[in-house]
Amino acid sequence: AAERIRCEMLSAAGELAYLGGWMAFDDSEHALAKNHFTYAVKLASEANDSPLIGHVLRAMAHQSLDLGFSTEAYDLATASVEGDRYSKASFRERALLGVIHARSLAVRGENGRATSVLLQAEDDLSKASPQSSEPDRVFFFSEASLAHETACALRDLGDLPRADEKFQRSIELRDASKFTRTHAVTLGYLGAIKARQGEIDEACAVWSKCLDATQGVRSGRTRRVVSEMRATLLPLSKENEFARELEYMAVTYLADSWPS
Repeated sequence: AAERIRCEMLSAAGELAYLGGWMAFDDSEHALAKNHFTYAVKLASEANDSPLIGHVLRAMAHQSLDLGFSTEAYDLATASVEGDRYSKASFRERALLGVIHARSLAVRGENGRATSVLLQAEDDLSKASPQSSEPDRVFFFSEASLAHETACALRDLGDLPRADEKFQRSIELRDASKFTRTHAVTLGYLGAIKARQGEIDEACAVWSKCLDATQGVRSGRTRRVVSEMRATLLPLSKENEFARELEYMAVTYLADSWPS
């Protein structure tokens, strides 16, 4: 094929490999996800598609953050914003790369750099518009998404009040009917922030909404959020009836949603 067509085919194959990796990541099949992501990077490199390389490296960094591999997450996130992986990306994609980079800095305790990168991500997203030329793969990344990831960074920086505000902002902005899984995850994270601040009744109220949102959702990430919720609820359930009811609901969800 002509070089242009060959590169477009390789990029398309790279996006398919990325999509397979993200689906595996979402279902906690982490080895399979990493394998798919690695193939996606190779295909995108062969196509000389720098923004796609950055996008996949960002996904790999996100996976590493979830698994607690902070150094690996930092290395991958830093690589995702190097050179034309960032400069050739659309503004929406730049914001996505930037906010995950900020999260990788936050878990390392680099407060100043993390804050600076978060501000740049906000600025990048503000420049995106429906008329902008951007790849379909970033359709999901909205102000709600930015608020969610910013909240995660603030949480990891230890700024719980501002993380609380950003998670609530994300919940207010997101279309829960279209992004039910992410909505449930955000509610789970917000409940955990409330609990860490000693606001147990408020945490239980948020977690109740989270469990309602998870009904019918089969996702490794929602299972993980509910598992973490249950670990916090279990000691509280001895004295708090609401917590006891939620802990039972959490156990039921985990049993019903586990892959067969």
